Amino acid sequence: MMKKLFIVFGGIVLLLVLVIVGGMAYLQTAFPKVSPAPSFTIDQTPERVARGEYLVKHVMACLDCHSEKNRAFYSQPIVPGTEGKGGKMFPGVPGKLYMPNITPAALSSWTDGQILHSITAGVGKDGEPLAPMMPFTEYRYLSKQDAAAIVAYLRSMPAISNEQPIPESSLNFPLNLIFRTIPKDPEPSAQPDPAEKVAVGKYLTQIAGCKFCHTQMVQGKMAEGMEFAGGHEFPVPDYGTTRSANITPDDETGIGDWDEDDFIGMFKTFADSMGRQIPVKIGEKQTEMPWTLYAGMTEEDLSAIYAYLQTVKPVKNEVEIFTPTDEEVR
Repeated sequence: MMKKLFIVFGGIVLLLVLVIVGGMAYLQTAFPKVSPAPSFTIDQTPERVARGEYLVKHVMACLDCHSEKNRAFYSQPIVPGTEGKGGKMFPGVPGKLYMPNITPAALSSWTDGQILHSITAGVGKDGEPLAPMMPFTEYRYLSKQDAAAIVAYLRSMPAISNEQPIPESSLNFPLNLIFRTIPKDPEPSAQPDPAEKVAVGKYLTQIAGCKFCHTQMVQGKMAEGMEFAGGHEFPVPDYGTTRSANITPDDETGIGDWDEDDFIGMFKTFADSMGRQIPVKIGEKQTEMPWTLYAGMTEEDLSAIYAYLQTVKPVKNEVEIFTPTDEEVR
């Protein structure tokens, strides 16, 4: 009798192992499920490059992750001469995730279609998935015009080579398999009519990744019903943990009592040299919010974003914006 039980138990264990191995093999081979990169060449007209520069620097803040940052100043402004070179390790990820170089020094062997596909679908030149810490889940809604403008600008950037090769990223199990399921084909939005202020604001808010950063994450997904209510945690090495603010129009815990001038003024505080160089000592409040980049947005676009945020559902959620590390508390 016992022998039969051992045989049955062994058969169940073997079956579970086969199911797990088969599932892992399926995720590894069947995903990401995206179409091939499009084949085309984008004309680098001055207007297109200028639009792309504006989006990359001041709306999508791509350079915030793909450059070196000076943590001695509030909002960690970019170190001049490192724009787009990548190389830094993304903090707080199970495993090791390194930011790639997005200047022509690294992209010269990529086609325009491959660059666009990486931004809007979330797959690299080799078809492998990118980590969704780059919010391609939001960039997939870029209009065709804006996506092309971004590629045109990236092609025009100064080529900056890394002194040392950027290490290969490696993510821990099961995150390495889960990330394979996230890339999807892009769903480009229509370019919003400039006269439709709220529509413009909604579009800019989306491609800027505002919801992505200002929503709590639960098991790797945005918490349902907490969109824009803040609380997403970001570790700041040596300083502590910063959390995104509640930007819903809740009067008590969000920006419901802000007027448009308050909203725009908050961004423009960081537009001049003094605002870009506010000293921060270890143990003092630091942030991952790239204020110094977003400060370059036009007042018209900031006004549109404010108008849209006033239309989202108010959520009462008090957020503790910053806590220092244990060492600093002591």
